[in-house]
Amino acid sequence: MTFGEIASGKLRSLVLLLAAGLLVASPHGAIAQEAAGAAPVEAVEVSVDEPETLASDGAEAAAETADFDYYGPEMIKGQPTDGAYGFQEQHTPNGDYALWMHDAILMPIIVVISLFVLILLVIVVAKYNKRANPVPSKTSHNTLIEVIWTVVPVIILLVIAVPSITLLARQYESAPDDAITIKANGYQWYWGYEYVDNGGFEVISNMLDEEAALASGEPHQLAVDNRMVVPVGETIRIQTFGADVIHSFGIPSLWFKIDAVPGRINEGTLLIEEPGIYYGQCMELCGARHGFMPIAIEARPRADFERWLASKGGKTRAQIAAEAAAEAEAAAAEPAPEGAAEGEAPADDAAAEAATA
Repeated sequence: MTFGEIASGKLRSLVLLLAAGLLVASPHGAIAQEAAGAAPVEAVEVSVDEPETLASDGAEAAAETADFDYYGPEMIKGQPTDGAYGFQEQHTPNGDYALWMHDAILMPIIVVISLFVLILLVIVVAKYNKRANPVPSKTSHNTLIEVIWTVVPVIILLVIAVPSITLLARQYESAPDDAITIKANGYQWYWGYEYVDNGGFEVISNMLDEEAALASGEPHQLAVDNRMVVPVGETIRIQTFGADVIHSFGIPSLWFKIDAVPGRINEGTLLIEEPGIYYGQCMELCGARHGFMPIAIEARPRADFERWLASKGGKTRAQIAAEAAAEAEAAAAEPAPEGAAEGEAPADDAAAEAATA
């Protein structure tokens, strides 16, 4: 094949492609011309009231959302303190009781027993060594000592058992019927707070990066973008669930810790005594970013909590109950179907009776 034949073949192909393009474009051009020459479409009348209503509703919703301000760092009450040891200050009734038990019962008993055993060891080392006592004693039994070292530990255990069992019973008390249910879902690696009784919406909570946390005045690796907001002074039913692996929902300053296990729901009760911000963390090794899924709870008065619910599109249980009652009332007030006069069987029933006869 010569160079001229190749060139002529390519030229023919180019001409065919141009012709095909003109054929495809020509219908669209005709349609466009027809549309341009067609009569203009009549304008649809729109009610003036509807935009005003929508605008007012939107303004009210924006006002409700803008009315809620999250607490600042001055309201942080539950967080680790540099150089401190022991438990954090407690802000729940169970936490107050547990801290009292630790400080007033367990620590004194532990200190007394430890000092007593240390004194006995010193006496034994000093008095019964080989130099001070070259002839060892042949005594193998001492009834009085055996009675003492059996009875005294039993008394100590009873002293510890009474408040311990009381604390366990208080921690596992069932929540009352009017408690607010919040489901804490553990994900890898963040938390989701589902407000079951307030419309079922879920708030996703992720840890803030260091720059954002410092800018807000909060501690790094504890500050989050969305806190769990709860009403102060009211019993809350916390349900935990693990979406992927086992997590653990723990807030030391509220004396609350419960595992979030896949395939099951665990439940505990929580009552926060005063408004503030309380920090916790996942307390079950759950993967590579286990140390980066903090918990932040913000306790607010009831009015603030309801404003926060409105800003998230949620509702109080009273509002949900009122809406359900209104719907039931409306359904009951609907007129009966035509032809179904009193004492007259519905058409379907009459047809069925006729067919049976």
